[in-house]
Formats: sequence, C-alpha cells, structure tokens
Amino acid sequence: MALIGFGKFRSILQRLLIPKRIVKASVSNVLLFTIFFSLTIIPSTFAKQVQRHSAHIQTSQSPATAQQLLEQGEALYQAGRFAEAVTVLQAANRIYQQEHNPFGQATALTNLSLVYQQLGSWTEASKAINTSLKLLGWDEKNQKLNLNAQKPEWLEVLAQTLDIQGGLQLAVGKADVSLETAKQAEQIWKQLNNNAGVTRSRINQAQALRVAGFYRRALNILKEVSQQLQNEPDSSIKAAALRSLGNALQKLGELEPSWQTLQQSLKISQNLQLTQEIATTAFSLGNTARLLGNTKDAIFHYQKAAEIAPNPLTKIQAQINLLSLFVDDENIAAAQALIPTIQSELASLPSNQAGIYARINFARAIAKISDKQNVAQILASSVQQAKIIADKRAESYALGSLGELYEQNSQWQEAQNLTEQALSIAQEISASDIAYRWEWQLGRLLKIQGNNQAAIAAYDSAVATLESLRSDLAIANREVQLNFRDRVEPLYRQSVELLLQQQGPEKPDLDKARQRIEALQLAELDNFFREACLNNQFVVLDKVVDRNNPKTAIFYPIILDNQLEVILKLPNQPLMRKTSFVNSNDVEQAIAEMREAIVQPDAKKKFQTGSQQLYNWLIKPVETDLKNSGITTLVFIPDGSLRNIPMAALYDGKDYLVQHYAVAISPGLQLFTPKPLKQKKLNVLAGGLSQPPQNENFAPLPKVKDELDLIQKLGITKTILLDQNFKSTTLEKKINAQPFRVIHLATHGKFSSKAKDTFILAADKRIYVREFDSLLKSREQNRTEPVELLVLSACETAAGDNRAALGLAGVAIRAGARSTLASLWQIGDDSTALFIGEFYSQLTTGRVTIAEALRLAQLKLLNASEYNRPMYWAPYVLVGNWL
Repeated sequence: MALIGFGKFRSILQRLLIPKRIVKASVSNVLLFTIFFSLTIIPSTFAKQVQRHSAHIQTSQSPATAQQLLEQGEALYQAGRFAEAVTVLQAANRIYQQEHNPFGQATALTNLSLVYQQLGSWTEASKAINTSLKLLGWDEKNQKLNLNAQKPEWLEVLAQTLDIQGGLQLAVGKADVSLETAKQAEQIWKQLNNNAGVTRSRINQAQALRVAGFYRRALNILKEVSQQLQNEPDSSIKAAALRSLGNALQKLGELEPSWQTLQQSLKISQNLQLTQEIATTAFSLGNTARLLGNTKDAIFHYQKAAEIAPNPLTKIQAQINLLSLFVDDENIAAAQALIPTIQSELASLPSNQAGIYARINFARAIAKISDKQNVAQILASSVQQAKIIADKRAESYALGSLGELYEQNSQWQEAQNLTEQALSIAQEISASDIAYRWEWQLGRLLKIQGNNQAAIAAYDSAVATLESLRSDLAIANREVQLNFRDRVEPLYRQSVELLLQQQGPEKPDLDKARQRIEALQLAELDNFFREACLNNQFVVLDKVVDRNNPKTAIFYPIILDNQLEVILKLPNQPLMRKTSFVNSNDVEQAIAEMREAIVQPDAKKKFQTGSQQLYNWLIKPVETDLKNSGITTLVFIPDGSLRNIPMAALYDGKDYLVQHYAVAISPGLQLFTPKPLKQKKLNVLAGGLSQPPQNENFAPLPKVKDELDLIQKLGITKTILLDQNFKSTTLEKKINAQPFRVIHLATHGKFSSKAKDTFILAADKRIYVREFDSLLKSREQNRTEPVELLVLSACETAAGDNRAALGLAGVAIRAGARSTLASLWQIGDDSTALFIGEFYSQLTTGRVTIAEALRLAQLKLLNASEYNRPMYWAPYVLVGNWL
C-alpha cells in the first residue's frame, strides 16, 4: 500500500490502527540519544557596542533612544520574552537605519537574529545575521573583511556576530559550516588580542566538532582550553569550557573524569550564580551518572536541571532523559506520571534541531508505554518541522523512528516505505551513522515479509556502512558506543542467522557467515578500545592450515538466538557446518555454570556436567571428522562469552579435550601470519612483582622469584626485572635496548570488558592495555620482527564480568605479539612454577609447537595428584600463533 505524503499525515495516523494491548517491540530497548544539543554555542548573549565607539556614532537625533532599545531588548531576551524583544529590536534597527548608522544597525540585527533563533524563526534569523554581516563589511563569499572596515570596534562586533552566526548554523544542522565560522571568529579575536573571545570561539569549534561526530578533535581542543583557564579566575567561559570537556569525555567513555570535570564546572556556576549554566551542567551530570549506573544521582541531577532551568529546552531535555531512565528501569508508574507534564510543554520548544530531536526522543521514550497514535503524531510533526528548517538529518531520524513504530505495530509495508524514505535521505547527506540503522531496519522488515534475498542485501549494506564508520563508531556514535550489545551486536548476529538460512546450490555461504562473525569481533575490539584498533587485512587461516598445518582444525562457534552453530575448517576440505538447536540463554547458562564451578574445589561433578553439555554441542557432532582427518590441534575463534571458558577443559564424559588435542584461541584477526617459533635461543625478558605496591589491594606473590629463577636456569634468559626493578620505565628501556623474542611477566593483572580496567601491575604503576603497544614494541625502526611470545602468568579475568576475556584479546592485539599465553584466573604459586617450568622445557626442545608445549605442561599438572583438578591446569589459554 503506498504511503500518503506527510502533507496529509492525519490520514496516515488514521490508518495506524493500534490495538489496546501493548505491542512488543521487535528490537531491543535502547538508551535515547544523549542530547548533545543541550550545550548551546557560546555566547548566547547580545552583541555589544564598545563604549568608545558609541560616543563616536552619536547624532543629533535620538541615539540614546536606540541604545536604550538595545538594552531593553537584551533584558527581554534574558527574561525569555522573545516576541517582545523582537518588537523592541526592530524599532532599534529602524532608528539606526534612519540615522544612516550601519554599525548600530548591524548590532541590532545581530541581536535580532539571536532572538529569532529562540523563536525558531530560522529564515528571519538568517536574513538578519546576513544583513548585519554585510553592514559590517564582511565578504561572505571570500570569508574576509573589506579593507575599509578594519576598525577595532567594528571588528569586535563582527567577531560577536560570527559567534552568533555559528550558533545559528549549528542549530539548523550545519555543523561543518559552523566550525568554519567559529574559526573565522577566532582569527578576529586574536587580531584584537581578546583572549576571552578566542576561548569562546575555540569552545564553539569543539562544540561543532562534537555535533559532527569528531569527538577526539573536540576533546583535544577542550583539554587545551581548560588547561589555559586553570589559573584564570572563575568565569562563565571557564564553567562552559569545563562542561564541554566533561561532555566530550563522556562521549569517549571516560566517565569518571567526565564526572569530576562536570562537578568542577557546576561548582564555578554555583559560585557565580549562573542559573542556566547550573541547569545545563546538572543535565550533563545526570547523563554521566546514568552511564555510570548511578541511577539515584542521575534522577537527582535530571530533576534539578528541570526544576531550575530558565530555558524551556534544557528543562524538557532533562525531563525526557529522566522519563527514558524510568522506562529503562521499568518504573512505569513514574514514567506515566511524567508524560503529561512533558507533553504539555512540547509546544514551547523551539523549532530548531535541538527542539526536533527532543520531540523525537520523547516519542521514542514513550513508544512502549503510551498511545501509539499520539507517538505517531509527534513523529510526523517532527518530520514536518525538520522539512521547514531544511534539516535533512533530523528529517531522516524522524522518518526512521516513525518506521520503527510501524514495525512494532506489525504494519510491515508502511514501515518499509517510511524506512526507505529515511534511508534515502541519510544516504543523500552521507549520514552513515544513522543510515546503517535504517538499512538494518529495512533488512528486518524484508526478512519478516519473506524476501530473504533482499533482506540479506540490506543487512550486507548495514554491515558495510558500520565498517566504513569504524573509527567514528568506536569513539563517537552517541548511543552506539555506550550500548554496543543492543545497537551493533544484534545486527551481526541477525545477519549471520539470515545467511545460514539460505538455500540452493552452494548455499548457505559459510565463508561469508564466518567472516561476518569475525567482523563482529573486530567491532567488539574497536568498542573495547574506543578507537579503530586494527586496520590490517584478515589473515585467511584456511591457507595456513591447508598449506603448512595438515593436522590443525579451525572452529568457529556462533551463538544465535535459537541455535548454536559450528563452522569447521578441516585441512584441504571445504567448510562444514553443524547445528545444535538450543536457546542462547541455555548456552549462556551452561557457560556461566562451567566457569563458576571450575574454580570451586568441591564442585567437580557440577563442573563436569556443564562442561560435557558444551562438549556435546561443540565437539561431539564432529568427533568422527576430527579423527578421520588426523587432527591434533584445535584452534577456536570463540564467540561472545565462550571466550571466558578454557576450551581445553571441555569434558566428553571420560576425558578432557586437552588429553587428545592441543588447543589454542585466535581472535580471528591476526596481526601476523602464524608461523613456527624459530628454533634458536629464545632470549627471554622476564619481569615480576612478588610484593605489590602499598597502594594496591593485591596479595603478595612469594613464588615469583622462584618462577623467574627457574626460567633463568633453563638457560633461555639473562635479563631479570624483579620487584623494584620491575617498573614500567625500566621495562620500556630494556625492550628498546635490544629485541626480545619472549617477554614473560609474572605479576598481578586483570582482564576486563573495559579497556580502562584491563592492566598489569608494575612496581611504579598499573600498565593499562592502551599502553601496551608503546611499551612492548621496540621503537627502533630497523627492528620489524614482533615479540614472538608474551606470557602473563598471574593474571585473572574481572569477577562478575561475563565478557572479561575480551580484555585478554585486547592485550594480545595491543601487545603486537605473535602469541600471548595468559591465565583466565589466578592459581597457586606452586602449580604455576611447575607449569611454567614444563612449558619452557618443552618449548626449548624445538620439537613441539607452542600449542603442544602448552598441552604438555597442562598434562604435567593434570597427571599430578595434587593439581589434577581443572582449576589448576585449565586457566592457561594461548591466543594467536599456535605453531
């Protein structure tokens, strides 16, 4: 059924037949956009004529009257009486025009534009500011000032006018143009030696960069500005700079620094009694508290912002985010109580980009708990408003959101039409960060209507768009970076599920399916580091297996909603697939039970039960194939929480997997092509910490010295860094002094799903995963060989973090080592020493692979009566090169 244009959107609403029951959403509930428009461009105050020039321009008619009108207009503006301010400023403009006073007229028009912006009168605001710039001698086309207008007093008003023009451009969705305008203003403020003006323009540039999605660049500017302001007295500019910095840190996932910076901004604003600044900063604090999981503080700050905000936009934004918080926490009663208040205030919102997004976000927040007819009307109205101000991005977002509402209501064709319109606009303006959402939405709609081929194409487009956005998504994309599991991961999994449903010759395309799950793992690592961590090409492990390793099999387990898929690569054979029809929740539960029981001394039976269940799903279906192919090594590319368990401990009812196969893990993404460890002296740098620093809450590791001595006795190292010699600075110096093929670190460490919580402990500091690339890689340009093996012998995964092993993959990637051997949990010193001794003994023989050396070391413990429980031998996992 063709969709009627939005000029007649009432007829659309009449056809949106919403049943009284609540319609279950077809996609996961997500956080609303953190509304970045709450930070207005700086300044939002009136342009001023300098006093020395006021005397110069007086005439015999009534200059004081015009000046008084400007002052009266500013008072009305500050009071929020915008319509009255327009009348007064128009009168001032007429007086200056009659006096042939272009300078006064430009000032009045600049301020008139500012008031028009508050009213959402964008055409009038644009005309007023453009006329003002012409009067001031500004050549808009060539972006320069006419030579006859280089007077300082004119320059000052021009700079203020450009600041205000930048705010107008940002409000109507032209962030790139706003950025250039702010740069022009900065140059003029520099020419005037006005440091405060320069600072304002720099903050405005950062704001434009943030809105455009360039958060790193914005953060760099704001850090520089804030540093410059540290020794300056408190001011509104200082408060605004700190607030902007706090918000930029929030976008980058640096939540604790964001909280601290925003608190500084709030304190300054409170001391200076800046009500609007206090409200806006409280709103930002609410957003940061929410992301920190501190619901109580988030509610407090949202309520405070809504209570004191003189600006209706800030007030409503705070209320909307509070509403969405209630909805997310399933506090439906509180959400329902807030809806009428917000609904009654929507009419007071300006028809600018911020106002439109606020309406859309309100509609999205209430979509699950309110009358769908009302939600549709708000979204349709938002589409119209976006068209009026020619904001294509907002129009696309509103159309796509309306399409999602139709999707939730099972009106597939209407939803598809709206989604296609939204996608077309997003592609037209190259808004890839929202285009992928509509491509994904279109894929879901096509799939449910039975058009799988077109659905696959739509999903392919969505994935391709996401991958083109890798660096932006990692650091910028508002809700994406903060809600990865809801807004990115399901897209990949749904796509793989769809690919595996293909039928026909050479279908399904197993190679494409596994490549897609590897792309998900890459996206996970990007999200982990908050940056695009790898730009290398995939190493096709098939070729490694087919040409050089005929006894190795590659496992790709994939967890989908209602099935556990295993794609298996055997040497010189096409890919094969085995499916276990099991709910993903059951898989996750089995993984959690196995991981929990494996470290409990008295839970052997419980562990073996869970481990055998996973064995039956993953290994049993291909037991015969592995045996017939003479396989001795299994390389797993584990999906999701499967990374948290040691595959070597899978139990078949009699034996553990390690008793038959060497086992390794690969992230799927290889920094270096797997190849055998060169059979010559290993040259190990060994460091360790037996006594943690006093400020760290870690237990001593008294056997670390024995562990390092044992390695030295094997004749493979002469470089030992123990305790106070094991400092980050010393480690870096040693690594840069000479190349080491193996780096062995016996110290506390923790792997987490967050980069900021993933580290190893040195005597002087925690060495975080982000530092590994600069610390462990030699800076000598003529040394191109990577570290062959990184061993971390006393680390553990963070408790209660079901994706903590992502940190291990992050360390393996960041360190740049061919292989990384680490432990998933801490084990006793005695068993560690026995394990490490056997591992290096086997490795130095030159007869076994790294994976086989690991296996033999694990068997050494398994065959020792005091260490035969999996808790002792199973935690060691090998990531990367297994040869």
